Amino acid sequence: MLKKLDYNYHTHTKRCNHAVGEDEEYILNAINNGIKKLGFSEHIPLVREDGTESKYRLPINECQDYFDSIKSLREKYLNQIDIIIGFEMEYYEEYFDVMLKTAKENGAEYLILGQHFYSAEHKNGKHSLYKTTETKEELAIYVDVIIKAMKTGVFTYVAHPDIINFTGKNSDYVSEMTRICQTSKELNIPLELNLLGIRENRIYPNNLFWKIAGKIGAPVVVGCDAHSANDVYEVNCIFKAFKLIKKYKLNYIKTPNIIKINK
Repeated sequence: MLKKLDYNYHTHTKRCNHAVGEDEEYILNAINNGIKKLGFSEHIPLVREDGTESKYRLPINECQDYFDSIKSLREKYLNQIDIIIGFEMEYYEEYFDVMLKTAKENGAEYLILGQHFYSAEHKNGKHSLYKTTETKEELAIYVDVIIKAMKTGVFTYVAHPDIINFTGKNSDYVSEMTRICQTSKELNIPLELNLLGIRENRIYPNNLFWKIAGKIGAPVVVGCDAHSANDVYEVNCIFKAFKLIKKYKLNYIKTPNIIKINK
């Protein structure tokens, strides 16, 4: 079993207001730890209906700096690491076209699906997936959103698919999450085993979810979800992730195939 991680396509920057450090620090730590392919996937900008922007996203007025900085560093370390630039993006049906246009116009090279809300977020945190839910109906809404997103064909993989804080019946969880895993396998869109959840002891990785994924044979990748330079390669978290891969006999595909959105 591979215990060395040589890629990471889930990397943030300080511009999202909940990460720290300079862009170059992330790259240098990646190089020093043998990362060959590094993807920056900052939270995509979104202007709410009331004209405000979320504080956890890349501000629109910092998009140019984000791309200019990473492109400059890509040239600087061209012979040491392969760097691509994109966004982590939610699927909100009513905003999808606008968000995809934003990604393309700014030169994003790829997208990962990172759903944090059932539907377009509000300032008060309404619809947050971190909030506890115990109803199958709400779980089904989440699953429907993820499946619709995968079927758009623009996402390289699904970040933290097990993020939802569901406290209802295990039988409901199994039946609904089976739909995500089956769609992942059918469309060959990987599911991400997220290292931030391991680092911070969050509700994910969810063992039951990965048990389902293993039985179905859905393709699986690892994402560091880095919010500091040290997060790009954290040995203990990587070790725990590969223990889960072995435990549930996951279909670990190693480096994901990048879906380019600006062809």
